[in-house]
Amino acid sequence: MTEFVGSVVDVLWSPVMIYFCLGVGLLFSILTKFVQVRFLKDMVKLMFEGGSSKEGVSSFQALALSLSGRVGTGNIAGTATAIGFGGPGAVFWMWAIAFIGSASAFIESTLAQIYKEKRDGEYRGGPAYYIEKGIGWKWYAVLFSIATLIAMSILMPGIQSNSIALGLENAFGLSTTVTGIGLIVLLGVIILGGVKRIAGVASYVVPFMAIGYILLSLVIVGVNFQAIPDVFSLIFSSAFGANSIFGGILGSAISWGVKRGIYSNEAGQGTGPHAAAAAEVSHPAKQGLVQAASVYIDTLLVCTATAFMILFTGSYNTVAPDESTIVSNLEGVEAGPAYTQAAIETVIPGFGAGFVAIALFFFAFTTIMAYYYMAETNIAYLMKGRSAKVGMMVLKVVILAATFYGAVKEAALAWALGDIGLGIMVWLNLIAILILAKPALAALKDYEQQKKQGLDPVYNSKKMGVKNAEFWEGDYKYDKNKENAS
Repeated sequence: MTEFVGSVVDVLWSPVMIYFCLGVGLLFSILTKFVQVRFLKDMVKLMFEGGSSKEGVSSFQALALSLSGRVGTGNIAGTATAIGFGGPGAVFWMWAIAFIGSASAFIESTLAQIYKEKRDGEYRGGPAYYIEKGIGWKWYAVLFSIATLIAMSILMPGIQSNSIALGLENAFGLSTTVTGIGLIVLLGVIILGGVKRIAGVASYVVPFMAIGYILLSLVIVGVNFQAIPDVFSLIFSSAFGANSIFGGILGSAISWGVKRGIYSNEAGQGTGPHAAAAAEVSHPAKQGLVQAASVYIDTLLVCTATAFMILFTGSYNTVAPDESTIVSNLEGVEAGPAYTQAAIETVIPGFGAGFVAIALFFFAFTTIMAYYYMAETNIAYLMKGRSAKVGMMVLKVVILAATFYGAVKEAALAWALGDIGLGIMVWLNLIAILILAKPALAALKDYEQQKKQGLDPVYNSKKMGVKNAEFWEGDYKYDKNKENAS
């Protein structure tokens, strides 16, 4: 089973995929004239503008919901794994894919807003919706929707719950079975409340956990401040094969950096658009910019925090593709959360294991919440009326079962299954947004023109000549009386 899964991962994540992801991100960066740099100020400002409504959530809640999906196990275990198999240079390639990938995130999230619709009193949208409405390929939209449903409800929750269970077992000796039961009880209470409860929990938990984690990394960097020049030199020299120790694994540095970078920040994967579509905004480009910023927050802040803790304390091992040892600073320790735990222990003895276990719990648990919302959105796409309600009840049972099973199964298999789910979604979504980029690029141009005129940009799909974007056919009006005070 493990060998078969591994062979599928090798096909999906071949060098073709790596260069495809980098190429698409670079293309969108050029076509948008590097929107991720030009509109950095707008990204920050728009996070906190607007409010929620009966139909949608606020921009900040949508950001928190998407970040709950982006900020997960990949930020701790994924970053450590990238260093473990790609060396310090993998960190640079994680930064690179985040920078250019934020342009991909802008395109896909703007498209999600353009082609969103109201179903059962809530805004729904995402790749399946914009593929069908924008390209007209119903079969392709259904294929993506089914792939996402399987990935989000069956394949990927196990990675998150597995990391939580192992972290708590290592730190506190808690049985993985007990952890699994606790997770499904807590998750069940939250997902029964729907998108409003999920977004509400995310908007409180995500900022708290991210800020606390970053602050601790700054403490560790501060204690080891004299190593700053050496660490940055190590990252950059290893990234381009110039380091004598890591020069022989340049291909692994690029491959693992890009793969784990995409797994963490999800740019171009098609997950972010689900949350983006739920936001109450006056112009699609607004939420596109907010979602582009979420990639920065995820990788340039949280993943970097993990990388710095590990590299500044030298708490890592690196293994070459032929399984020969390149660096062995932690004898017998496998790549994963244990690297971060060891790093913290060097500065605050007795604190590392517990802190990482708790951080993993918050990071990974909120990611499972986001997975459920994305799966639910695709159930809403595939089914209507009574059948959709039945489908959502079945979905709740399935994702709870997958979460429990993931808490007690083999870690290597959990990661491999997650890589399959992610790989399928990335391939399908990147092809779609390449074909459908024009409306998103036009929306950015329209947003920019209105800003230059001193206006608060609003969008009208008829004036823009965009078909099948029914939500935006009239002039946008936000009724503050509808605002959800919660």
